[in-house]
Formats: sequence, structure tokens, C-alpha cells
Amino acid sequence: MLAALGVLKVASADQIRRLTYPGHKDSRGLRNACLDLAKHGLTQSDGYARDGQKLWGLTTLGLTAAAEALGRPAADMGGTARGAARSGAPHAMAVNETVIALTGTQPVPTRPIARTTPAPAAAPGASAESLTLPATAGRVASPVPAGFGSVASWATEVVHPLPGVSRTRPSVRADAVLRAPEAGLPTLLVEVDRCTEADDVLAAKFARYREFFRVKVKDHSIAALHGGQHIPLWESFYPPTGREGYPPIAVVFDPGTRLGDQALKNRMKRVLDLTREHWTGSYKSFGGYDGDRSDGYAEYDDAIPVIFTTLARLQDLGPLAAVWWRCGHRRWETLADALDNPDDRDAWRRRSTERHEAREEEGRAREQGTAREATSWAATAVSVPAQPDPAPPLIPACETCGGLLKVMGRTDPSALPPDARICDACRRLDTAQPIGLLKALFGRPDKDTPPRPQPDCREALKWRPAERC
Repeated sequence: MLAALGVLKVASADQIRRLTYPGHKDSRGLRNACLDLAKHGLTQSDGYARDGQKLWGLTTLGLTAAAEALGRPAADMGGTARGAARSGAPHAMAVNETVIALTGTQPVPTRPIARTTPAPAAAPGASAESLTLPATAGRVASPVPAGFGSVASWATEVVHPLPGVSRTRPSVRADAVLRAPEAGLPTLLVEVDRCTEADDVLAAKFARYREFFRVKVKDHSIAALHGGQHIPLWESFYPPTGREGYPPIAVVFDPGTRLGDQALKNRMKRVLDLTREHWTGSYKSFGGYDGDRSDGYAEYDDAIPVIFTTLARLQDLGPLAAVWWRCGHRRWETLADALDNPDDRDAWRRRSTERHEAREEEGRAREQGTAREATSWAATAVSVPAQPDPAPPLIPACETCGGLLKVMGRTDPSALPPDARICDACRRLDTAQPIGLLKALFGRPDKDTPPRPQPDCREALKWRPAERC
């Protein structure tokens, strides 16, 4: 009782029963416990809820006892909510219902009470089995959708101070905070909206939340872990979320009978549009590689994950079902999927790794195919014997000098002299004029007479036909 009232601050006996012991048949035992605590000055009742149920709260002494029961410092317990029950505490009742729905405490069988009166006599014609109940059978209430954490996982009316707090600049106050690391929720801030204030008033809370998340301080107690650098102030309140961005904020709409379905959808859409700059990440694009299309990721380091739901959905389906709408997503999802960022840096890295592995696999397949084709061609190819080099064309020799026949210095079979018997040099010699007596005696030929090839030049003409002897 002390732990439940220490968390909820003001609640009815039925709400305490559904949060702590939903397996009980009714809340009579918890009402008696509240009366017993009131005799010791720990609880008090200031009024009734709008449905007629009596509301209970803690005194200052009871708040200290509740802090001991929860294992928390008394400074973190907040106020006693004195006077809240005088007007029925409609907002506090909505917060309590949200905490009960998100916790989803499961009922357990109660201990059976031994019957002190004798069993009724059997009616004529009735079997004994129809009147006998198992001695160990307990009572289990109707099934409750499972949720997150327990009573000790919650805190309500949590104040988040801003630098320079004054009357004109109030701090940020969360309706409830859930810490259930065993369920994958290190921190979840909850805002309950009864749809009684304007849309821009609700959206303005997210601007103050973002201002609080951006505040950085130098915590000397953990300076060694951060290298003496400034750290965000919210990390001194809550553990890291394990995801990019700030702690998530869940907005639970409880319009009651004030708004219809379409009016509630319109309110959600307006709040979504007004808070777009707070939950949208900054997109970073990168060009494609090797013909791939451009890709990128969204950076959520300075973004608040904002999720919407309704109290009716939580009570009917439970918080583990697909009852959450993440701002920026386009469908109802489970809480784990809603808090995930499918287009963040990690997802981009996974896509890049997959593309790189696909290109490597394609290259290996191409190399294996080329090797198989080369092997199959080599196996089916017919060996062809090596052919000797073609012999050089045979040029006939001159009948006079024995040298190669040539025309104008060319030793080409297609350019042989017309008679194909005497070379040009011998033909010119035969047609030359007679020499004089002096020249004939001393063997001095005329300079215009071409010299006759010497026998020792024949071998050189065979190897170098293009050169002149």
C-alpha cells in the first residue's frame, strides 16, 4: 500500500488493487488497509473521484515511509498531492490508469480460506461432486494483458530542471517515468493528454524537453569516464537508452467522451506536425558506388523519439501489442519496433556490408565461370602440329656473273628482268662502248662503265640483297 501510494500519490482502493493485487476478488481488504494506515497518520483522504470512489493519499510521514518501502531517497519522492482529491483529480486518475495498463500486473491465485461452517446438505437428486470444491483451489481473476516492470519501476510527477529556472521559465515535469531495463526499456517518459488543452500547448512541452536534453554539465564524479568533457544533463538522471537520440516520450491520449475517433485523429496529426522538428532526424546522403543508386542514413543524435497511443488501446490489447504509432513511421507497431530506427547509421552500414559482400560473391562467381570455360575449352581442343616457317622465295642467278637477278636494286621475284637470265649490271656492261688502248693496257675502266661484281660478294648478296656490293 505504501509503495503504490508513494508512486501514484493519490489513488482509489480499486486502482491500488489492480496495480498490486489484481487477483483479489474486491478491494475491501485494501480499503481496510488504508483505514489502518490512517490511524497511524500515514494516509489521508481528501475527497472522492468523479465516479464516486474514495481517494487516498499519503501524509508527510507516510511519504517518508513509502520512500523506505521503495528504497528511494526521500528527496526523490516528490510532494504529497494534498488537495488534489478535492476536485476529483481527473488528471491523476488518468495517469493512474495509464500506469496500471502499462504495468499489466498479472493476477496470482489467492490462498483459499478454510470453511468454518458445515457444508450445506445435498438436495434430493444432486450429486456430491457438484457441492464439493477442491480444498486447494484458489481464485484467479480475468486475464490481464501483460506489460512492463512493476510498481517499483515507476515514478510520477518527475521534475526535470532547466538552467535558470524561475517563475517565468518553469521546469519540465513528466507525468510518469518508467524504468524497466529487464524489458529493454531503460527509460520511457510518459505524457498523459486528456485533450483539454490546445494542440500548441501540448506541442510546446516537447520544445522544453529538447531544451532540457541539450543541457550539458561537467560531472566530476564520472569525469574520468568522459575524459573531463561535458556530458548531457539527462544522463545524470537516467541510464543510456542504447539507441541514437534522447530518451523516448510516449503520449497517451485519453479523450473520454470529449472527442470522437475522427477528432482524436485530427488532434494527433496536428501535434505530429507541430513537433516535427523535434523528432525528425537529419538525413545524410552518399553517392552510389559502381553503378549503385545513392544511399544514406538519418542521424537521430539530436532527435526525440515520440510515440502515440490511446488509453483504450492499452487497456484492451496491452502495451506488448501493436498499439504504438511512432512519429515518422506509417503504421501501428510494437513498442520495440516503434523505438527502432530502421534508417539510422547502423542500418546503412548493414546495407553497405551486404552490397559489398554481394559484389564480392558476384566477382567470385564470374572468376569461377571463366575458369570453368577455360578448362572445358582446353579439354575439347584438338592439338595442331607446329608448321615450319615458310622458305624464302628462290631468286635465279645471273648467267654471266652468277649473282642474284635484280632490277633497280630490288631482289624481288615479282620484279625480275624481262629475260630472267642476265642482271642489269651485266646487261649495261655488254652494251657499253669499247675502251681505248691505254685503258685496256693498264686496266682502268671508264668511270661511266659499271663495275662487274666480284666473286667474293656473292655470299653477301644472299644475306643482304637490298645492299649494293
